[in-house]
Amino acid sequence: MPLGNPGDATDRLKDALATADVIAAEDTRRARRLASDLGVTVGGQIVRYDDVTEQRQTDGLRDRAVAGATVLLVTDGGMPSVSDPGYRLVAAAIAADIPVSVLPGPSAVTTAITLSGLPSARFCFEGFPPREPGKRRSTYAALASEPRTMVFFESPKRIGSSLADAVAAFGADRDAAVCRELTKTHEEVRRGTLGELADWAKDGLLGEITVVIAGAPPPRAEDAPDAAELARRVALAEAGGVPRKEAMRAVATAVGVSRSVVYDAVQAAKRSES
Repeated sequence: MPLGNPGDATDRLKDALATADVIAAEDTRRARRLASDLGVTVGGQIVRYDDVTEQRQTDGLRDRAVAGATVLLVTDGGMPSVSDPGYRLVAAAIAADIPVSVLPGPSAVTTAITLSGLPSARFCFEGFPPREPGKRRSTYAALASEPRTMVFFESPKRIGSSLADAVAAFGADRDAAVCRELTKTHEEVRRGTLGELADWAKDGLLGEITVVIAGAPPPRAEDAPDAAELARRVALAEAGGVPRKEAMRAVATAVGVSRSVVYDAVQAAKRSES
């Protein structure tokens, strides 16, 4: 499903829209509008398949596919199942030994990382940060030493506060990009430091937003955090819902020290609190 420009639709997508027995759409009206924009006459049934209906619709769609129907899954924008409905249906189809194929199209994740100009050889997609400010800050803090370029989705209403939290975790000088309305008429890409972008977006933005943040530079021995800082990072990760063992392993990997060093730091912090 194109992110916004019908010109990005492939002939395979047009054929699929015209010939599918069932079209499972995140928004049935937008699916019909897409077909109209592409000059396609839909012959099959269009059913709602979104975050609300996904769980209860999956079994029925699977059963129709088992019976021989062609089921086409489309979302409002981007790639189905990537922070959009779809993975449950794909998993159900695989479990039922139903062939699954993908009609390649634009993805906000790969489009944004390309437009950002940041390193793309290794990157991680983190989805939407938590809505709650405390959990969001903990999530960012746990990623402060992540060496890969990071990609996030964010709500236009929360982008200002989210970028401010990112500044606190990653530093105001960390390079980043904010991509808005990718492939649509009003597409916009802002590149700069997190501090600059946070100031630009402090009053909020409009549209669908993807944020790309550069990974942490390789740690230098002279910059290695002390025991108190190691314990603080583990505690922040735990506050964000990461199990302690996993948090210690992640901090050790990010900083470049052994897990035993991080474990000793956590134990020392516990003793100092008692």
